[in-house]
Amino acid sequence: MRVAVDAMGGDKAPDEIVEGALRASNELGIDITLVGKEDVIAPLLSSKPSQRHIEIIHTPEIIAMDEHPATAVRKKKDSSIVRGLELLKEGKADAFVSAGNSGAVMAASLFVLGRCTGIDRPAIGTIIPGKEGPVLLIDAGANVDPEPVHLLQFAFMGSIYAREVMRIGNPKVGLLSNGEEETKGNKLTLQAHKLLKGSNLNFQGNVEGRDVTKGTVHVIVTDGFTGNVVLKTVEGVAEDLVSIIREEITSGILNKVGALILQGAFRKVAQKLDYAEYGGAPLLGVRGNVFIAHGRSNAKAIKNAIRLAHEAASHRIPKLISDNNIIVTGKEMFQQDL
Repeated sequence: MRVAVDAMGGDKAPDEIVEGALRASNELGIDITLVGKEDVIAPLLSSKPSQRHIEIIHTPEIIAMDEHPATAVRKKKDSSIVRGLELLKEGKADAFVSAGNSGAVMAASLFVLGRCTGIDRPAIGTIIPGKEGPVLLIDAGANVDPEPVHLLQFAFMGSIYAREVMRIGNPKVGLLSNGEEETKGNKLTLQAHKLLKGSNLNFQGNVEGRDVTKGTVHVIVTDGFTGNVVLKTVEGVAEDLVSIIREEITSGILNKVGALILQGAFRKVAQKLDYAEYGGAPLLGVRGNVFIAHGRSNAKAIKNAIRLAHEAASHRIPKLISDNNIIVTGKEMFQQDL
């Protein structure tokens, strides 16, 4: 099983991307294909030889982080993003990872791979650390203005991913709203609630913002605009919290002594809140295993994104999504309600 990696995408490309690929190859035994400028990638590989063979597919073009996604994908067909996804479609790779322009990855995935059967809009599923365990937030940025049936589709795809990759039996699903009551929410959440309640998913009802990190549900469903705001807020708070604790425990002699005693616990907390531990977010709903990594991913994050992509590929998530009929049922329910 082979994972194609966009070597030119991300704020720290190509150095950290190549280093992460080397770690995934050496430590996890995963076969890697690096896609990008060979004259840049090759010297980085030769300076730190891999225990396994890592292929390079040369592409002369790069889609920058600030380029318009659809326009860039149309104009730069020999870019690392487009070519990497073509390798996936051609069966020369089993998954694709990129820390590059996320909009371009989504646009190119739709153009090259197409959607899974029964899915109108693919969605990004992002892992958020929870008190009781990891939580999958979906959508985290792909769809800013979805319809109620799309949220049903997100819940369905998120449940499959949680069950297969996160190893959670019968995942609990919650709908993000401004109150736990069934009557709370805007038009989108009120209609989506009715669809979710009538589905065969393990729907637990509405959850509030304070519930996101509790882990009382395994999959939290929302629109991409709200999901992205929640994600960035959680990341910001986690980083600031770790920074504040680190500053406080090193501010005086007594605090430093206490820090030595608690350093093991503090290290575990910092690790639990570190986005790099989860690596990347699956783009669910396209006909291939595509993972979008954080734009500022370091080598550790890339290694873990490759690990997740490899694991997802072994579970054949796109096929499981296409083979299930719940989405058609959800559409019919929604249309009849109108």
